[in-house]
Amino acid sequence: MSTPVKESTGLRMGRPFGIPVYVSPTWLIVAAFITYSFQPVFAASLPGYGLLGSSVVALVFAVLLYASVLLHELAHCVVAKHYGLPVRRITLYMLGGVSEIEREPETAGREFNVALAGPLLSLGLAAIGYLVSAVAFVTGPVDPLSMFLRPPDGLVAVLIWQLWSSNLIVGIFNLLPGLPLDGGRMLRAAVWKVKRDAGIGTLAAAWVGRGVAVAVVVVPLLMNLMSGQEPGIGSMLWTVVLASFIWLGASQSLRVARVRARLPQLRARVLARRAIPVTAEVPLSEGLRRAREAGAGAMVVVDHDGRPVGIVNEAAVNATPEQRRPWVNVGALSRSLEPSLVLGADLEGESLLDAMREAPAPEYLLVERGGEIYGVLATADVNRMFSGV
Repeated sequence: MSTPVKESTGLRMGRPFGIPVYVSPTWLIVAAFITYSFQPVFAASLPGYGLLGSSVVALVFAVLLYASVLLHELAHCVVAKHYGLPVRRITLYMLGGVSEIEREPETAGREFNVALAGPLLSLGLAAIGYLVSAVAFVTGPVDPLSMFLRPPDGLVAVLIWQLWSSNLIVGIFNLLPGLPLDGGRMLRAAVWKVKRDAGIGTLAAAWVGRGVAVAVVVVPLLMNLMSGQEPGIGSMLWTVVLASFIWLGASQSLRVARVRARLPQLRARVLARRAIPVTAEVPLSEGLRRAREAGAGAMVVVDHDGRPVGIVNEAAVNATPEQRRPWVNVGALSRSLEPSLVLGADLEGESLLDAMREAPAPEYLLVERGGEIYGVLATADVNRMFSGV
């Protein structure tokens, strides 16, 4: 899955295939939960190990399970890098793993392949584990049904059985057709291919994802009620957590789709504020007077040759009391004009957002192709355009 994550991502574990891998502290929560949940399972399969021994085995299983989750995420990233998509990091956290791929695939086919790689890897691990169990630990004819129902005897055999069966579940679960799951990305790619519109694909897969979230809770509950069994508190809690994750991810995808629908309206020229040039020693009160007379909404600091060297920060201006403005120069309230803060006035849509992401700032100087000042683009004006999405 590709989801944005915070910069503080936890403990860095390495760089397989050149991709930084981090383990979030929240992983400790799920490791403890898996150890607690599977200790009775391993105690029943490994009589004689006792409470401590079966707990250690359950913890080892938790670590190996997340190692296979890492391989799942690496599969996404390797295919993404094959298509030239930059990958920032992989983070293992409480609910699995997140691959942060910085750019979406250009085509529906590539989107489908990147999404499919993870479940395919999990199902491949399940198949390998099944074959190893059948060949190495089963004596006599292999009964496929019994292979699924109970593990062979022995520590290694039990661990391999739990791992391949868990990878089978992970692979099938991730193929469910709703965002943010891999199956949802595959559904999005399919709708994108048919409708020739990625936005429609996102909307369809996100709404299906919300339906999947509801089904994750309702279906197990109905099955328990139909069989006359009381649902376990632990299993119900886990399904609610999973459903919440899917619902929130689907809702986030809906918001992203709405934002992308507005991208064609995002044009630097349309959002630009008219700017007046002022030298750094001009008092703030005088600069504001000139701006009002010119009907300008921004001030650009220029040197004595008329070259722009800074942008007066609107927040700093608003924070300056009116009685102090005659005694404060505009240069003291400006930000130096670094090359990344100078944008082309013709930028629009995704290209404009990418340029702003590379150098976050409250204001940018917009220039024509010949270098002439066109105006100032305020980040607040861009955010206002997407407010309420």
